[in-house]
Amino acid sequence: MSVHDRIQPPMAEVKPVTVTHHGVELVDPYAWLRDPGYPTIADTGVLAYLEAENAHANAFLEPWRAEIDAMFAELKGRLKEDDSSVPSRDGAYEYWWKFEPGAQYRRWLRRPVIGGAEELLLDEVARAEGRGYYNVRDMDIAPNDGLLAWSEDDDGSERYTIHIRDLATGREIGRTVTNTSGALVWTARSDGFIYVELTPEHRPFRVRLHRLDAGEGAEDPILYEEADPSFFVGIGRTQGRGFLTIGCGDHVTTETRIVPTDDPLAVPVVVAPRREGHRYQLDEAGGDFFILTNDVHADFRVVSAPRHDPAEANWTEVMGPGDGRYYKGLATFKRFLAVQGRENGLDRIWLRDQATGQVHAIRFPEEVASVGLGGNAEPDPDRIRIGYQSMITPGTVYDYDPVARVLETRKVQEIPSGYDKARWRTERLMAKAPDGAEVPISIVYPADHPKDGSRPLYLYGYGAYGHGLPPYFSTARLSLLERGFAFAIAHIRGGDELGHHWYEAGKGSSRMNTFTDFIACAEELVVQGFGSPGRIAISGGSAGGTLVGVALNLRPDLWGAAAAHVPFVDVLNTMLDSSLPLTPIEWPEWGNPITDRAAFDTILDYSPYDNVKAQDYPPMLITAGLNDPRVTYWEPAKWVARLRVRKTDSNPILFKTHMGAGHGGKSGRYEALEELAEEYVFLLKVLG
Repeated sequence: MSVHDRIQPPMAEVKPVTVTHHGVELVDPYAWLRDPGYPTIADTGVLAYLEAENAHANAFLEPWRAEIDAMFAELKGRLKEDDSSVPSRDGAYEYWWKFEPGAQYRRWLRRPVIGGAEELLLDEVARAEGRGYYNVRDMDIAPNDGLLAWSEDDDGSERYTIHIRDLATGREIGRTVTNTSGALVWTARSDGFIYVELTPEHRPFRVRLHRLDAGEGAEDPILYEEADPSFFVGIGRTQGRGFLTIGCGDHVTTETRIVPTDDPLAVPVVVAPRREGHRYQLDEAGGDFFILTNDVHADFRVVSAPRHDPAEANWTEVMGPGDGRYYKGLATFKRFLAVQGRENGLDRIWLRDQATGQVHAIRFPEEVASVGLGGNAEPDPDRIRIGYQSMITPGTVYDYDPVARVLETRKVQEIPSGYDKARWRTERLMAKAPDGAEVPISIVYPADHPKDGSRPLYLYGYGAYGHGLPPYFSTARLSLLERGFAFAIAHIRGGDELGHHWYEAGKGSSRMNTFTDFIACAEELVVQGFGSPGRIAISGGSAGGTLVGVALNLRPDLWGAAAAHVPFVDVLNTMLDSSLPLTPIEWPEWGNPITDRAAFDTILDYSPYDNVKAQDYPPMLITAGLNDPRVTYWEPAKWVARLRVRKTDSNPILFKTHMGAGHGGKSGRYEALEELAEEYVFLLKVLG
């Protein structure tokens, strides 16, 4: 008997709760794992069960602790201890961050563009001292350059507190603002800032103005309040800094209001009233507005609108839709308009000359790569900051000259332990889904990979909300590649890799395409010799955890192991509960099973928790965050409890709940690697 055979997992108590929807009786034996006082979590029985699962996981991993520590040291050795960003100019200063050797968190600094010493703005290391979790969501310098406002979260709940610092004295001033989404925008006069308030259900719904001269008991005036609980509110500022933008929407519909930053109490102006399915965003740099809209084409077009009246009746097309182009975002500069998107599924950035109307695409070293606009704070820069990487090219920062059309390399990610690009190969493959759709796969593997099915494969996916997965670089991934793995990303429907239609074909009533696409990708990779049934590790987080859960239920024979991080697996019960933070805004994505019987049936057919079967399952590593407002901790807890009872094998299930963190797990840069080291060693061990 091995040491693992003697480590018995906890078994959750069965306390059936029965509810009926659309005439269908649903029995939930583990509903008690949701603390009745949520969002306060203090039930001793619930906490005891989670702690027992943590103790079991730690005991199971303990015999491998030396290898986990070695893996952690290896992962850490690829991170530059004293890393720093490329300085970015904003007015009279340039700004950057840096890590000190051994530090988990950043320090943020600035210095005058013309002479002068560097100045410490925010020391995350000091702020995080003594806290189990620390995250800065937003930070913004007032237009007068003398005040800093930043938002921070110290428990992972994503309820941010905003602080203000006088940069001349280094001291905090005024009162803090609590219960915010974390976003903030200064007024043009530097006399206050705008923020977003959360409801008790954790929904961003109200925009307020916080004046610095307001007394302790003063009420911050309301600029906007959203009445529809399915529409979340966000704020931003245009590139020219003339306007505050108040955006509200769900996953399919948006509406934007604009307010002058020099008159924040002015009545917000609606650019285009909401209508179902219409999504748009806008920007300006001192002249006309430029608007990205899907009003006439699902893959969007770009229009201009006069500054004095940007209503739809005044829109003029400047970049048309179609031709395989999918526009995703834009940034407006005085001389150029930058548009991000994809062409035939590949990342692109197009620049439009504001004077001539001519458009050109920036040329990059590799066709299959991940590219995006970087920190471009200035409204009229000579160079445009761009981020670039591929499956085999480390993260690179470019400055692009729009006139000479030349890329200048400003930084290439350093890997202290060494990196030889020639050791690896990358390809873009296609898998045929059951309905004939061609599904892209990005894969990286060792140059001497035999392609005979003898090596293990790590397959990653997401497939939801129209969030496409780019072909990105990872230093951590090298630990798998160096041990013979191939690493693949399945660009399945539900994401938007091939345009908006790719998203539509994997949501709502078409959700099953997401899961069958993923399985088709695995089968194609087996045919191509990159893996074999039972030697494939699958991984996904959040909605990607839904993917993992369904794939495990449908084809457990394919997988040799699974890692599911904060997995959204209790889909039906969550979508039936309108009191949860995200449920109303999620109905356009998953369907509303409360009012729609067809949506109820669709979700019931695939929801991982509701479809756990009496069959063999591979070894699994599953995580949760106690304070997670996005995927509540009880979803993976209930799923694990049901798996333990129903599965017919003796394979391990390790379930770890971060008792002081949320959706993103631990917050320090090295703490995250500790978790990854555990995952990698677990996968290596169970895959043999």
